[in-house]
Order: sequence, then C-alpha cells, then structure tokens
Amino acid sequence: MKKLILTAIASSVIATSVSAADLKIGVSMALFDDNFLTSLRNGIQAGAKENGVDVQIEDAKNGVGNQLNQIQNFIASGVDAIIVNPVDTDATTSISDDAQAAGIPLIYVNRQPINVDLLPDNQAFVASDERVSGTLQTQEVCRLLGGKGNVVVMMGELTNQAALQRTQDIHDVLETKECSGIKVVEQQTAEWSRTEGNDLMTNWIAAGIQFDAVIANNDEMAIGAIQALKASGRSMDDVVIAGIDATTDALAAMKAGELDVTVFQSAEGQGRGSVDAAMKLAKGQSVDQKVWVPFELVTPENLHNYLK
Repeated sequence: MKKLILTAIASSVIATSVSAADLKIGVSMALFDDNFLTSLRNGIQAGAKENGVDVQIEDAKNGVGNQLNQIQNFIASGVDAIIVNPVDTDATTSISDDAQAAGIPLIYVNRQPINVDLLPDNQAFVASDERVSGTLQTQEVCRLLGGKGNVVVMMGELTNQAALQRTQDIHDVLETKECSGIKVVEQQTAEWSRTEGNDLMTNWIAAGIQFDAVIANNDEMAIGAIQALKASGRSMDDVVIAGIDATTDALAAMKAGELDVTVFQSAEGQGRGSVDAAMKLAKGQSVDQKVWVPFELVTPENLHNYLK
C-alpha cells in the first residue's frame, strides 16, 4: 500500500511539473480544404502558440485510412496528446482504442465520436451541442415562413454524427404545433460541399421541385444552393436560405441579402478549447468529457455583431 501511495505521489509530481513548452500535440484534421475546418485549425494553432505548445497538424484528406495512419505515427513518435477531427465518426472506436492502449490522452474536436459516452478518463470531446444548431436554424425558418410551406433539406456526410443530428433537429422542430404546416419535399446529402450543393440544387430545379426554403446542414451547401438558384433566375427575395457555421463567406452572403439564417459555431473557440483540454490531460489534470462551446443564431438583424 505504501509503495502504491508513493508511486501515485511521484506520478502527480511529474504530471504537475510538465510545462506547456515541453508538450507536443499531434493533430489530425479530416481535411484542410474546408472553410469551417480551416478556422478550426487556425484556432488550434492560435491556442498552441499562446501557450507555447508544439503542434504537428496533418491533413487526412478526408480518408479514414490516412487518419488512422496519422494516429499511429503520432503514437510512434511519442506525442503527449492527440487531437482528432474525425473523417468518419464510425471509425472513432478504433482511434480511441489505439490511443488508450498507448496511454496517450485524446481529444475529439467538432465532430462527435460514435463512442462519446464510453470514452476513457483521459479522452474528451470539444464541440458545440448539435441538438441546438439545427433547432435554432429551423425555428427561425419556421418563423420566416409563418409556419407554412415546403422546404428542401441538404444534409452533410451521412457518416457524420453532426449531419445526422442537425437533420433530426429539423424534423423535430417541424413536428411541433407551430411548424407543422411545413413539409419536407426533398432531402439529400451534398457532402458538406458548396459544389455538390450547387449540383443538387440544379437537379432539384430541373426536376421541377417547388419549395419555399432551403435548410442546409452547413453554410457551404447553402451557398452552393444560392449560386444555383441565382443561375436559374430565381430571386433571393422569393426563398428562405438557411445554413450553419456563420463562416466569412456566409456572413458576406447574408450582408448581400442572399442568406437569411445561419448559426454561429465558434470554430476558433473549439480549436482553442481542444488545445486547452489536451494540455490539461497531458499534465495529468481532469477535464469534463464533453466541453460545449455555445451556438448562436445569426440573422440580418444581429449580423453586425458577427461581421467583425
């Protein structure tokens, strides 16, 4: 018993004596070529720089195999903590198991791991609560439509928990008494992409789909829809367009009168929060296993608060 106590004390002294400058964190991003994830990556870099932490950030190029290899390389190089923005949330159980076996703290950021309620003590999830995002978005669309009309829904990647939750949020709101007069006439994935959002909307227009609003799981798809609608000659005053993330391009579209609704998700706040959690776990400190960064509704009325 004395030996166990002395070992625990020694471990505690070592953990608390580790300075930020001694820490190295490996970061695997799902992909670099995405506006929101670029802001998230910038937040990670800013948080690391402020704390003097060494970060190595890798681009998984949206490949599960690439990401798993990056995790293995981080483990082999002996990093003090790993931050992961998952390519496929279904693959996170394997990632968690590998990090746990190596005894390396792991932080998931932005995209919820499938095993989020079963994470070990030295693993955590930093994001915004997706049960709020699609809810805020759809409630505002309902208000703008007066509780009646047809909508089309653009989903993110179907392997992504955020896309599934945001879409469920939409349907939950439309089942309420106030919004029950709104019908979803089409719902398909556009893979979070502006280009695919444009293509999908072009197909819907060609098929003669009639709708009063577009509810997209993110701003990139919403912007793609706007591009296709404008190309078809439809007035932006004649349709409600809603996205999520409040990216720079989305705010510019709202200022131009093209985007009606978005939801601010602090990519920088999530990035900084993931670094903070990684540092604490690497030093042997405890953190909440779910760290929520609040969502905020953005409309033309409060747009000025976000343009800066």
